[in-house]
Amino acid sequence: MAQPIFRQMLDQGDFFVVPGMQDMIATAVANKVGFPIVYGTGYWLTASSLGLPDAGIASYTQMLDRMATLVQTSHAAVIADADTGYGGLLNVAHTVKGYERAGVTAIQIEDQEFPKKCGHTPFKRCVPMEDMVEKIKVAAETREDKENFLIIARTDSRAGFGFDDAMRRLEAYAKAGADVLFFEAPQSEDEMRRACEAFDLPMMANMADGGKTPILPAATLKEIGYAFAIYPSMTSLVAAAAMEQALRTLKEQGLSQTPELPMFDFTEFCKLIGFQDVWDFEKRWAR
Repeated sequence: MAQPIFRQMLDQGDFFVVPGMQDMIATAVANKVGFPIVYGTGYWLTASSLGLPDAGIASYTQMLDRMATLVQTSHAAVIADADTGYGGLLNVAHTVKGYERAGVTAIQIEDQEFPKKCGHTPFKRCVPMEDMVEKIKVAAETREDKENFLIIARTDSRAGFGFDDAMRRLEAYAKAGADVLFFEAPQSEDEMRRACEAFDLPMMANMADGGKTPILPAATLKEIGYAFAIYPSMTSLVAAAAMEQALRTLKEQGLSQTPELPMFDFTEFCKLIGFQDVWDFEKRWAR
């Protein structure tokens, strides 16, 4: 069941940040820190669970399972990456039904050809604008909760067709019934400003560390006109860097604990991941 918090925060007009979740450890930590909304990132959920690139290799069934697990683990509302809807119009309808039953609050669909590729990597190809318009219409009509389950329409056409084509597509997607617009991979702050100024619908910024879009402070993104920003790669890249440092220390020094390596407290993490419930159950029922 979709949570109303996303719609409410958009209506309030206060800029907010949304971290990306690549696995359930990141989700448990995000629960501790506290976020009202998190982002189920296709790139990093695929990388963490399958060890594969975000190139349309992961199936709908695999991603639905990961998103459903994320919803169950997270205390926040979940924005879910759904790639292209995993095929044609019938696939889009099936995807919307599955994601909504899983409990996600918003679904992101893009206008790439299937199989798709990460929005900040080369060789992307887009479907005709009319095809994506139909996908948005199908998604909007298929959802049961038309108030709280939101459709995020993403265009990847900037890379292959230029800024003006991306703007035409966003205009068409807005008219088709999208709730939020997502201009993927603008290449300058000027492009970001021009996109936000052109539309009344909420605009989502993608702060993908290492990508093609400038990484700007939240205050600047708010001033530009974005409604919110996702940070899909931050936790993953930080975790990978920390793991590499720890593994090099282990390999070179034969140590798992040094002052240079920050380490989460094991007892606290046990409780964070739910062991307290297990212990309480065993105290009551153990023979």
